[in-house]
Amino acid sequence: MSESTTSPKSASQTDPESSLSDSGVNQTSMPQHSWLSRLYTGTGAFEVVGRRRFYYILTGTIVLISLLSILVRGFTLGIDFEGGSRIQFPAGDGIDTAQVENVYSEALGMDPVSVQTVGSGSSATVQIRSEALDAAQVVKLQDALYDEFQPKDSDGTVNENVISVADVSETWGGQITQKALIALLVFLVIVSVYIAVRFERDMAIAAIVALFFDIAVTAGVYSLVGFEVTPATVIGLLTILGFSLYDSVVVFDKVEENTRGILHLTRRTYAEQANLAVNQTLMRSINTTLISVLPVLALMVVAVWMLGVGTLKDLALVQLVGIIVGAYSSIFFATPLLVTLKERWGPVAAHTRKVLARRATLAGGGAHKAGAPATAAAAATTEAAVPRSRTASTAPAPGSRPTGKRNKKRH
Repeated sequence: MSESTTSPKSASQTDPESSLSDSGVNQTSMPQHSWLSRLYTGTGAFEVVGRRRFYYILTGTIVLISLLSILVRGFTLGIDFEGGSRIQFPAGDGIDTAQVENVYSEALGMDPVSVQTVGSGSSATVQIRSEALDAAQVVKLQDALYDEFQPKDSDGTVNENVISVADVSETWGGQITQKALIALLVFLVIVSVYIAVRFERDMAIAAIVALFFDIAVTAGVYSLVGFEVTPATVIGLLTILGFSLYDSVVVFDKVEENTRGILHLTRRTYAEQANLAVNQTLMRSINTTLISVLPVLALMVVAVWMLGVGTLKDLALVQLVGIIVGAYSSIFFATPLLVTLKERWGPVAAHTRKVLARRATLAGGGAHKAGAPATAAAAATTEAAVPRSRTASTAPAPGSRPTGKRNKKRH
């Protein structure tokens, strides 16, 4: 009698973590929550880090398609990068861009690069982008546009001088790109130093690699779809890096919180705690992405359908693509990459091997040691016979309700 009453106490003293166990409980009899409920509560039911091989393959495929598109199709460069001429005149009543294209083609025998209406109301203008035109071509085009549309000045008088022609040099776009690349380099250096100091080196590496993924995929989408690349596109590309970095830092902060002191425990691995952090921030990342996408969509509607401002359209397009890509990289790429770096070497790798070895020992009947009391062996056998039961060191079933209670305080 005395042995049976003191045996649990001695077992608890030898393994303090056994007091946190809910082993022997049939998980199939516990209520299961829906996937939407698990998504909202962040209970760790969605396996992201554990399936990182799949997400690596998916990420690599996306990058490969983007790079192939960049190498094969290239980019559709705007006039600011290739150089050319820009012709503008007030848009009168009934002027259609298709009519302007026909007049241009009949006058010069070639098609314009683009024709669009910019602005609205009395301030609306027709903007033509074309290859560089010489003086004779400019005069011929101005005469053709004047004869066809009879543009008026601010006083309402028909005036040919309101048809303005400006030459755009390709060097201006090159200067914008060069300054943007310098700003990008400075940004990456500052970000790397901040994350390495605030968090740690491996998190900085994962965040920077995720940023390069965002840049490559966004550029690949522009190449694949054929969006025109303008200085506004280059500037917009820099703005999306901040969003991607912000989302990654939020997830990393939760990872750091969940893994603090984990090397002194043997119940969970670093990967499992990191996956829990992803689940806990998943709903927040989705909400942030939706809230960020809605104003961009509104900007595209205003820019394209109402105002026809090409600069706003280019800026909105790059932000829309970048926000979606940045949300994906912070959840499905940056955190799994962090875990891979951690488990490759160092104390986390040793801790993971220790936890897995402990689980393998318990799963293989490690409790049946020589000299163990017969009651302990019988209890282990009974525990193993319970369907879907688990030991103290295994991860909880996705969506299951916690059943164990802390019998003693942990200091």
